[in-house]
Amino acid sequence: MAGFLLFAAAVLSIVGVASDRGVITELSWFVWALGILLLIRRTLHRRKYGTPELLSAAAAAGDARALRSLAMVAKLRDDYDEAERLLRRGVDVGDVESMWEMGRLVEHRDGLQASEPWFRMAAERGHFSAKRFFRPGHALNMDGSNPL
Repeated sequence: MAGFLLFAAAVLSIVGVASDRGVITELSWFVWALGILLLIRRTLHRRKYGTPELLSAAAAAGDARALRSLAMVAKLRDDYDEAERLLRRGVDVGDVESMWEMGRLVEHRDGLQASEPWFRMAAERGHFSAKRFFRPGHALNMDGSNPL
């Protein structure tokens, strides 16, 4: 809805200026304001989890995004075992971002070669950054013999 209003405001602005009609231009300002307010409202309501309790409840229910979020918090606290446990749960529900983050965690802890299975798993499921690792001449495919 906000996108439509912003498009309509742009059209009204152009028509108002081109036809030199002040009423249409004034109407366009109103539509611009309404569209921007709706855009801001939508942005503010995008937060899926309003409190840590809701985030934990969602993770307990198996929500992949919540699991990954808690894993990143654990990783920031240097609690790599907890981060790995949460990311593995995310991988179990098929979350590609959890696969990628698991690869990053293993890479940080054990090196790039140890993380290869996780990055490959993410790449095979379409993760853009993970796919780049397997291009010829890149980190996990230096000689071009290890394609996806």
